[in-house]
Amino acid sequence: MRPRPRRRARCGQCRRGRSSDQFRADLGIADNILSARLGRLVDAGLLTKAPYLDGNRTRRHYVITPAGVALRPVFEALSVWACEFVNPGQPATMAQTVHTPCGQVSQDRRYCDTCETDIEDGDIAWLMPWLSPTPVPLATASE
Repeated sequence: MRPRPRRRARCGQCRRGRSSDQFRADLGIADNILSARLGRLVDAGLLTKAPYLDGNRTRRHYVITPAGVALRPVFEALSVWACEFVNPGQPATMAQTVHTPCGQVSQDRRYCDTCETDIEDGDIAWLMPWLSPTPVPLATASE
């Protein structure tokens, strides 16, 4: 199963926005399928299109909205659920929440036991060992 644009957006790669070219390169899907999926995410209010300059040409990239950021707990819960119920009996690794100021994994996802502080939205990265050994900062909503 190929990752969907929503997964890439939620993993912080929309911090400065992502063009459809970047999504296409990462996902390896046809233009019409990608356009339809991104369009549904824009229509649902999870992403928005924002203009940027690419040389002399104005293009649009996709930026996560506050509604998209608010779905983070849902994705975290789905990750926990998938580890338990998808391919039961097989080892599973779920994304871990990393508190970026101290670099430590937090089991609570809202409170860092190492620093003994609340974890703010801008101080979170996800460690997904099956993709990369480097934590990926989560997106924050565009202003």
